[in-house]
This record gives sequence, C-alpha cells and structure tokens, in this order.
Amino acid sequence: MKNKLGNLFKKREIFVQNTGVKYSELIEKLLNPFVKELDKFEFHEDILEFGINAWNIANIKVLLPDQNTDSYFNSFQYDSVDIDLLNRMVDYKISHFKEYTNFIIDYEIKETDNDTILKVTTQEQDSYLQTVYETLEEEDKSNFDENFINRSAIVIKPLHPFIDLCLKFNPEDQQDIEQTKTYLISEKIVDIDEWLKKKFDKIFTFELDLWIDNKKRVATKTKF
Repeated sequence: MKNKLGNLFKKREIFVQNTGVKYSELIEKLLNPFVKELDKFEFHEDILEFGINAWNIANIKVLLPDQNTDSYFNSFQYDSVDIDLLNRMVDYKISHFKEYTNFIIDYEIKETDNDTILKVTTQEQDSYLQTVYETLEEEDKSNFDENFINRSAIVIKPLHPFIDLCLKFNPEDQQDIEQTKTYLISEKIVDIDEWLKKKFDKIFTFELDLWIDNKKRVATKTKF
C-alpha cells in the first residue's frame, strides 16, 4: 500500500482546479494514517474514492450534527469492515481538517513518465448543497411525472341503506363496507354524468356482489 500511495503522491506536480488550499494534498494527509488498512484496495481510483467519500460525509456530519448519517454509509457497497474504516476516517477528517469545508466533487489522475498528476475539483458548501437540493427536487419531479396518471375517476361512497343491507350478512365487516372507493374510468368518456346514469345499476350490482352472493340477494330498488 505504501507503494500505491507513494506512486500516487510522491514526486508529483499537483494541479488543483480550485484556488487556495490544495485539496489533493489534504486527501493525501487524510489517507496516510490508514495506509495499511487501505492496502486491500487494488486500484488508486478505489483508494481516492474511498477517501473522498469519507471527506464529504464528514462535511455533512459537521453541517448536520443531528442528522443520522447511517443512510450515507448504507448507500455505499462496502462490507462491515470497510464501514468501520470509513467511520474512523470521517472522525479523523473532522478532528484534523474541520476548517476545510469544501466538498470534493471530482478528480482526475494522469500518469506521466516521471510523475503522477492529480487534479481535484471542489465546491463550496452552499453551492454543493444547492446542487444536491436541485438534483433531489428534479428527481422528485421526474418520479411524479412518471407516476402521474391524467385520467378521470369516480368515487363510490356507500350510503346507509347499502351499508345496513350488507351488514345484515356481514356484521363483522362494517369498517370495510363503509370504505369509499375510487375507480378510474376511460378517458374516452366525454359526459361522465350521462355515463353514470347508464352504468349506475351495474356499478351498484358489482359493489353488492362483493358482500352478498346471489343466493342471499334480496330485491333492491335503486334510483339515480
């Protein structure tokens, strides 16, 4: 692992896309105390992404100290050993680099003959959180659009004569009998009132069949 980190950070020129503090150097400092434990990762990219995840979760934990961060850990495909390591790296970041509040949003590794060049892109807290908020809002809107059905519907609300009749045969089911039901109807129906006048008897019979079978059926007059 020392070779992996050495190859990644030693004798290199670092180009940082954000000005000021070199977050690529900060990531190196975050990773170094955990060199032996990170040796399980095969590729440089895996090591960096693990460290970046720890960095960003730590920032969220500082911003939202009362927020349960378990959901963030569960979103990663790590085993229990990795989650424990991630937790310790999060705590280390908070205790040693708390004042560096930018979120790391991207990186690039370039190998040359003599050097490894690491580019790190960060985003300030407010901008990062605004981006996350807008992304979640867009996802919610997309989910709504996908599940939205632009259809007409009728609501069937049983009245007392119907309820009393059904209760004679099903006294233990009063709560279910009294439930209001909603049915989607064809979008081709133009005049719903006229359609209901024609279909009322069938709808009533269908609802009645749910509670009283033909053998127990009693003569019932219906009006619309």
